[in-house]
Amino acid sequence: MTTMNAILSEEGLDPMPRTVSTAEPSRHTEDDPRWHFVLARDAARDGEFVFAVSTTGVYCRPSCPSRRPRRGNVEFFARPEQAERAGYRPCLRCRPKALSGNGQAETAKAICRFIEQHLDEPVTLARLGKEFHQSPYHLQRRFKAVLGVTPREYADSCRLRLLKHNLQSGKNVTRAMYDAGYGSSSRLYERTASHLGMTPDKYRRGAIAATIRYAIADSPLGRMLIAATDRGICAIQFADTDSELLEGLKREFPFATRKADGSGLQAWSDALLRQLDGKAADSSLPLDIRATAFQRRVWKYLQSIPFGATRSYNQVARAIGRPTSTRAVARACATNPVAVAIPCHRVVRKDGALGGYRWGIERKKTLLGIEQSANR
Repeated sequence: MTTMNAILSEEGLDPMPRTVSTAEPSRHTEDDPRWHFVLARDAARDGEFVFAVSTTGVYCRPSCPSRRPRRGNVEFFARPEQAERAGYRPCLRCRPKALSGNGQAETAKAICRFIEQHLDEPVTLARLGKEFHQSPYHLQRRFKAVLGVTPREYADSCRLRLLKHNLQSGKNVTRAMYDAGYGSSSRLYERTASHLGMTPDKYRRGAIAATIRYAIADSPLGRMLIAATDRGICAIQFADTDSELLEGLKREFPFATRKADGSGLQAWSDALLRQLDGKAADSSLPLDIRATAFQRRVWKYLQSIPFGATRSYNQVARAIGRPTSTRAVARACATNPVAVAIPCHRVVRKDGALGGYRWGIERKKTLLGIEQSANR
């Protein structure tokens, strides 16, 4: 759970720190794992403990986006109430009490831990409802309200993440799938293949056996590369030279067989060029992209933003039901592999400034100018 960067005054910190009690008998070494969670801003640890800073008199959750303090000024408490009894006050930026005092969020977190521990079992809504004393309908609705995905989608993401880790570590496909909680049926195999963007055995070998076709053409944004697997478009990139584009494709798919196919990709290339000429996007373009559950939610919403319109990162976060995930939305935009087809260029800062763009801020400005001129 992340928030936007804010200036120091927005953190709710006093200019002059007050004196606080440090009578809590917990003095920890640099090896205390909680300190490493704080340095990593590990949101998964939110609710497990809080850390307090003696120089500011404030305590925070582990994922607080504020600047990390000196280790010597930090002590840990299991609960916010303990920190307050020691004289600290809650950070107004990360609001640690909101998490710990929110029963719905605590329950969702407990459900997540339960799912993670039972990935090799069928964890149905009925089973979760019985385990957490809720009706299946209300459990799913409340879980989705907190995380933005259903328990099943969360379990799928956990299994996929574990599968990727197992494959990358060299395990054979069968062992990797079983260890990640998958069965051995062909249906499950095809399901993981669609999320990986290729079959698991090809993913394990770094896509060594995959063939990726590509075409390069001139566009209003410079040279444009479109690449595709047999399933659909897997990359759309822009650069000043062909060599930059080919190098970028190689970095994206380091062991794939890359094959030029201008005629085979002509129709898709023409559709993208029409959009760059001010025409509305072709929603029928097939995409073959890998994504987490969160990225899929963001990218799906971006495709709903009207041609020539813009939304702020805040607005996108609220629209997908994750109002505190503005920074994560920005990351999802920055990792979009198919420029224009997923219009991340239509997301700007809250104040209207353009913000960043993977292919260069000038290209983002040009894209928005083309679309807005076409609308007028």
